Amino acid sequence: MAETWIRLLGPPKIESAGAAPPQPKGRKAWAVLAYLALQPDGVSRSRTAMLLFPDAADPLGALRWNLSELRRTLDGVSITGDPLRLTLLPLWHCDAVELVGSANGHGLDPRTANGQLLEGLSFADNAVFDSWLADQRYRLENCVQSLLYEASLAALAAGAPADAVELASLALRRDAFHADCTAVLVKALVALGEHRRAREEVSKCAELYHRELGLPLPAEVRRALSDSAPVADPELHANVATVRSYLDAGSASLSAGAVDRGLDQLRLAVVLAQRAGLPNPDRHLVAESLVTLAGALIHQAGGRGAEVADFLHRALSAEAPDGVSRTAAAAYRELGYLSVQRGVPDRAAGWLDRAMQAAQGIPEEQARILAIQGMLASDTAHYGDAVAAFAESRRLARAVRNRRQLAFSEALLGRVHLLRGDLELAAAALDRALESVAAEHWTAFEPFVAGVRGETYLAAGRLEEAAALIDRSWVMAELAGDHCYMALAAGAEARLFLAHGDLAAAEHWIDRGLEPKPWYLWYTARLLDTAAEVTLAAGSPRAAGFVDRLAALASKSGMREFVVRAQSHRAALGDEAAAQSVPWLAKEIDNPALTAFLAGRHVVAH
Repeated sequence: MAETWIRLLGPPKIESAGAAPPQPKGRKAWAVLAYLALQPDGVSRSRTAMLLFPDAADPLGALRWNLSELRRTLDGVSITGDPLRLTLLPLWHCDAVELVGSANGHGLDPRTANGQLLEGLSFADNAVFDSWLADQRYRLENCVQSLLYEASLAALAAGAPADAVELASLALRRDAFHADCTAVLVKALVALGEHRRAREEVSKCAELYHRELGLPLPAEVRRALSDSAPVADPELHANVATVRSYLDAGSASLSAGAVDRGLDQLRLAVVLAQRAGLPNPDRHLVAESLVTLAGALIHQAGGRGAEVADFLHRALSAEAPDGVSRTAAAAYRELGYLSVQRGVPDRAAGWLDRAMQAAQGIPEEQARILAIQGMLASDTAHYGDAVAAFAESRRLARAVRNRRQLAFSEALLGRVHLLRGDLELAAAALDRALESVAAEHWTAFEPFVAGVRGETYLAAGRLEEAAALIDRSWVMAELAGDHCYMALAAGAEARLFLAHGDLAAAEHWIDRGLEPKPWYLWYTARLLDTAAEVTLAAGSPRAAGFVDRLAALASKSGMREFVVRAQSHRAALGDEAAAQSVPWLAKEIDNPALTAFLAGRHVVAH
């Protein structure tokens, strides 16, 4: 039997090889299909009816008619129950479903993902569904872009540079400013021996950044052309003992704060591991060395780009990807962490699921993975899931006596409690985290914990205590040059001055926070949310621009609470359609602090 595809990306249609399958009739039937396809946990009939048929005399009756139409035309799809769930039967596929689930290793070929969700269909007469559709279009476009980037990295790691060139080029057609994709393209061209074309791509990128953004060539692209592996002493024996010696030396240097020296030692470990045992090197040793180097670059040197991701994909190519493996689990976890920070939650969830599968029976690694899963849940406003993940991560960290992991999980748990307005719980978790940070002399993480603890004081109206910790957070973050913590601290400073009524100072801190461009996009979204509040309070013409930036970032990154807040800001600017969408969107989010914020604006979610 032939496979049948439900194509929701681009002009919607049903495709089956060698046949002309029946098509659903009417844009509302397609809207129902798309909405249910993107609700993996199901959604109530009443909520679906009110979203899609708000003006019908009988919304549930209109929904039943459209469900009947879908069942008539889609005999390979089951749509049943309340909540409604859409299930694809064998040999039936849906491009949008496979796109968001493809991080589990196999799924949609990103080269076939062309066009927007329900392209060509208009729902301007239904402001709330139109808002949902716009959010999902941003989300899926971001997912396709990320999938193309990751597929190009995987192709390069697997020794298929021609495929990497094709995939990276497709990604750059969607976003010419994606420096990491340009870096992969340049690396792949160098691997093919096309050095002249590689130099041309670098020159093209430099000219684009200078002309359009007034910025220099991104360092990631420059390194892609000039990167060369460190040269190991030819008299040094490349064997397991020397590799492990360099891995140990690198870890010791990093612990002592000698980051550059430590990274050099870990890079040499990778070179030696690749030489050891030639022509049949120890693939596990190569993978372990690559993951150790990648982890050091991410957590000690702010590495977030193509170089780090390339190391992780090369590690997975060397290590058997299936079964229990501490090394594979760490690689998947770091890829998930990068996806969380880049704001691609669908990709992150898949990587972290694979990490947990590889970490069975390894509690220390499970504690780390759970903490990143908690970050993902928190960023996407699934706060109950976040609390559960951090609680289990905390339990495992205590069991294996990993005090730094315990501090990390406590601090992120404190952030969730702060966001929900549970200030006593937030303070308790953050004070425990500060105690562990001090005991571990973990100054690199202190700006985060101090900043969030300061915000907890601020939310409680204790402005002097708040100022002391927020100022400390800023100074330490700036000294470390950590873009993420600088954005966090600057946002906290802005909210502090907003509380004092000093709007000019608050705007100053907004600009300082946005300047360093944090890697972790959640911080950017929170800063833009604060910027919207400050500029709305000041009656500034900048408000609309901040709100538009927040709405676009939140939509593509699945940051559901910030989507609601952006719509609330738009409503405050007089957008009636946005005002209609706020109660419907907010109802999905369990956050008393958000409910109170909306009530304060006379936009009550009910």
